[in-house]
Amino acid sequence: MHSSTRNPIVMIAGASGLVGGCALQQLLAQPSIQQVYSLTRRAANQPHPKLIEWVDTNLSMTEWDENQPRPTHGVIALGTTLKQAGSQQALEKIDFDLVCHVAQTMKILGVSRLAVVSSYGANPTSRSNYLRCKGRMEETIRRQGFEQVTFVRPGPLKGQRKESRQNEIWLQRVMQIGRFFLFGRLKNLIPIEAERVAQAMLYQLFDYSDQRITILHSQDMHHMLQKYQ
Repeated sequence: MHSSTRNPIVMIAGASGLVGGCALQQLLAQPSIQQVYSLTRRAANQPHPKLIEWVDTNLSMTEWDENQPRPTHGVIALGTTLKQAGSQQALEKIDFDLVCHVAQTMKILGVSRLAVVSSYGANPTSRSNYLRCKGRMEETIRRQGFEQVTFVRPGPLKGQRKESRQNEIWLQRVMQIGRFFLFGRLKNLIPIEAERVAQAMLYQLFDYSDQRITILHSQDMHHMLQKYQ
C-alpha cells in the first residue's frame, strides 16, 4: 500500500463480510494507518490498538466524540443476496439504501476518498434487480461529493465465508473449467480471491491521482497487483 498522506484514518463498513474482513486485516497490518473505525451491526470481539468499533443495528451514527480524530478515507463492503434478503425489496434496502446511507454518513464525518465493493455487470438499467441496485448505488454515490471514489466490480469471489453462498460455489466450479474459453472482458468472470479484491481496492484508495471516479474489474485488479508487487 502506498500513499502521499501520512497516517490516514479509515472508516470501514462491512468488515464482517468476505472482502470487508480481508480489507480490515490489511488495514490493521499497515504501520502507516493511524486508526480504523469499524461501523458494524455486531462487535467482532477482535481487540486491536488501532481498531474502534461502533455497533449499531442500522449502521447509523447519531453522535460523534469530537476528541476522536475524524476519518479521511472510507471503505464500504456491504451487500447481500436475494436468498439472504428474502425479497427484491429487502435486497434493495441493503445493496442500495443502506450502502448510500453509509456513504453519506462517512461524507458528513469527513471522509473525502471512498472505495466501494460493487459487482461485475452493475448497471442502473439492468434487468437483474441485483445488478440494477448496484448500478443505482454507484450513480448515487457519484453525486455525493467525494473527492475520489473507487468502485470495485469483481466477478465470482473466492474465499471462506462465514455463511456459504451456494450460487457462488456453483459458479466458481463452472468457471474453473470454463475460464480457458473466456477471452477479453469475459475474463472478468473468472473467480477472484477476496483478498486480492481488498488489496487492489486499498491500493487504489491510497493512490492519489486526478481521476475522480475509478472502476476496477477483476482483470484490472490483477494487473494493478502485478504492477505494485
